[in-house]
Amino acid sequence: MADSIIEELKNVALLLQKEKEDDFIQFKNAIESLSLDERRKKGYSWFPVQTLKTGFTFGDRAYVTIQYNKELTSGHAFRSGKLVRLYSNDLTQEVKEKKGVIHYVNRNKMKIILHSTDLPDWIHNTSIGVDILFDESSYKEMEHAMETVIHTSNTRLSDLRDVILGRVEAKFEYSYQDINLDHLNPTQNKAVNNILSALDVSIIHGPPGTGKTTTIVAAIKELSKKEATILVTAPSNAAVDLLTAKLAEKGLEVLRIGNISRIDEDIIKHTIDAKLSAHPDSKNIKKVKIEAANLKKQAGKFKRNFGQKERDERKHLYQQAKELTNWVNQLEERLVEQLVNSAQVIATTLVGSKNRVIKDKLFKTVFIDEATQGLEPACWIPITKATKIVLAGDPFQLPPTVKSNKARIGGLGTTLLEKCINRHSQVNLLGIQYRMNTVIMGFSNEQFYENKLSADPSNEFHALQEDEVVLEFIDTAGCSFDEYVDPEYQSKSNKDEIQILLEHLYQLHEKIDIKPFSIGIISPYKNQVILASDIVLKDPKLEGLDISVNTIDSFQGQERDIIYISLVRSNEKSEIGFLKDYRRMNVALTRARKKLVVVGDSATIGADKFYTDFLAYVEKEGSYRTAWEYMSY
Repeated sequence: MADSIIEELKNVALLLQKEKEDDFIQFKNAIESLSLDERRKKGYSWFPVQTLKTGFTFGDRAYVTIQYNKELTSGHAFRSGKLVRLYSNDLTQEVKEKKGVIHYVNRNKMKIILHSTDLPDWIHNTSIGVDILFDESSYKEMEHAMETVIHTSNTRLSDLRDVILGRVEAKFEYSYQDINLDHLNPTQNKAVNNILSALDVSIIHGPPGTGKTTTIVAAIKELSKKEATILVTAPSNAAVDLLTAKLAEKGLEVLRIGNISRIDEDIIKHTIDAKLSAHPDSKNIKKVKIEAANLKKQAGKFKRNFGQKERDERKHLYQQAKELTNWVNQLEERLVEQLVNSAQVIATTLVGSKNRVIKDKLFKTVFIDEATQGLEPACWIPITKATKIVLAGDPFQLPPTVKSNKARIGGLGTTLLEKCINRHSQVNLLGIQYRMNTVIMGFSNEQFYENKLSADPSNEFHALQEDEVVLEFIDTAGCSFDEYVDPEYQSKSNKDEIQILLEHLYQLHEKIDIKPFSIGIISPYKNQVILASDIVLKDPKLEGLDISVNTIDSFQGQERDIIYISLVRSNEKSEIGFLKDYRRMNVALTRARKKLVVVGDSATIGADKFYTDFLAYVEKEGSYRTAWEYMSY
């Protein structure tokens, strides 16, 4: 069994290598081989851009806000957290560049936090551009973690490895006295007690709306009473930021570690950079840094006559600058160490758990939330720092992204939490959901959760108003609403579906007496989201309504009173592409509190059993409508 586990891990490591190779090849083919004009057309390059603002963030990192001097008529690859290079392409000089990370993108504006504490002197040139870069740092950390896990023996990590992968059964402290927290339901309390009594591994399965985050936060608060510092991780910065906010609300001292360009602005106050800036010694540190910089500048000045005296003077100035810089670095390191040691919870991404400030720090308990969104090699990174592990997530929601077909077929998309759920008898299912009306919940409950979920009485029958149907499917079959395929990006859109959706929303808004209500419009296709955003958010008839338009992935963890889903696909071959990702569709179908409206072509999706079952469910429990009812435009 031990040998088979090692072979399994070695296979995962090989699949990771294949994923890295294919990811780089795809990047190179898509971007590096293209001319500047081609990169611009495909959305991998902004050139030229205008510098709107420069400055310094917490920690004295330089930032640049730029504006693209071209109207964006289609999608692009620039997203928050992406690694980029900002460069000057002045033909009279050699190309100069600075690397950085995107803080945010808002239409044709972008804020970039540079990997340096100084601003380039060419930043206001007229020939400035931005390119997407390939970032292999995550792969390096995953590769290192896999090597460590494979080759360790007779260590706490080898014990955890054997338990997690099912060679050894998970153990619990049976003398532990259960607690009963008033704000938790029975399944949540059972999960918290399982976490507290676990000696090595605890597994939490949290379907949509069942209060997984609430349960985790409650367990962390209880653990913090007897453990010095707890490490809390998740695959995405958004998930880590959410946990940080919830933990801080409970009065816990949370330290958020990571690149501040990837952290939500509301969470910045919990970062090392912000806490250092707020420290009483920060002003003195800044003064000394400025003094050291001035000494370096003074030493580097050109002098017409440069003899021994001038040489000695320059050497002395550099020496002074070096001593001041060393003193400041030592002081900052001591302050950072104090912040790390005084934190009750340290929150970071899976890869961020190898951040230099906690690189050598070990933790009694490590949490991995949204564990089914992270690749297995990424989950092993924080596990190498743990005595006990808590894995939480839902294998029937968003899976991790795998770019290599060979790696996907080989099983790289199978997550560590899925393996645990399949190999362990003690899995804590959170069984009461607080979001959806029972009818909205019903289809996913049947398809994914073996009908083990129940709605809390507070939301069991809630609706927009007493006589309002909570589930509708608007069928566009026979309307000739053919999908449009973008020839450059291959992303799909369907403008006619948006018009039907709008007409339905107009009528709903007039009919519903109880206002306000929140509305989400989502689609699996990025081009449909871009098109819908442009049409819906500019519609004067909808002015003042609380409307969000985004991809399914962006709605993970969110909810709205009303959700519209635009399926987009409509073709004679019944090809449904992304719609075959049923886990992703499960996310879409479970975002609505009081009303769910799905717009699609039954003739296209009806050849697939999942959607046949859905259409049958709608006919039985909801309302089946035709698009002809809304074709007044």
